[in-house]
Amino acid sequence: LEGADLEGANLEGTNLEVANLRGANLKDANLRNTNLHVADLKDAYLEGADLKKANLKDAALEDTYLKGADLSDSKFRGGNLRGANLEGANLEGANLKDVTLEGANLYDANLRDANLRDANLRNANLQDANLEGANLKGANLEGANLKGTLLDSDS
Repeated sequence: LEGADLEGANLEGTNLEVANLRGANLKDANLRNTNLHVADLKDAYLEGADLKKANLKDAALEDTYLKGADLSDSKFRGGNLRGANLEGANLEGANLKDVTLEGANLYDANLRDANLRDANLRNANLQDANLEGANLKGANLEGANLKGTLLDSDS
C-alpha cells in the first residue's frame, strides 16, 4: 500500500497492523477503530482523516500530515510523530504516553484530557493548543512554543 491513493476510503475497523502506508494519500479517509499497530505511515497525507479510537501504538508517523484529523481517543503509546503536522487536529483523550512529538506542529490542536506522560515534545509548536486536563508528568517541553496554550493551573 506504499504510496497508494486511498482518499476518502472507508477503512473503518480494518486490521492494517504492520502495513506499509508510507507516502499514502488517506485524505478524508475513515479509519475509525482501525488497527495500525506498528504501521509505517511516514510522509503519509491524512488531512481531515477520521482516526477516532484507532490503534497507532508503535506506529511510524514521522513527517506525516494530519492537519484537521480526528485522533480523539486513539492510542499512540510508543509511536513516533517527529516532525508531524497536527495543526488543528483533535487529540482529545488520546494516549500519547512515551510518544515522540519532537518538532511536531500542534498549532491550535485539541489535546484536552490527553495522556502525554513522558512524551517528548522538544521544540514542538503548541501555540494556541488546548492542554486542559492533559497529563504532562515527565513530558519534555524543552524549547516548545507554548504561546497562547491553554493549560490547567496545576499542570
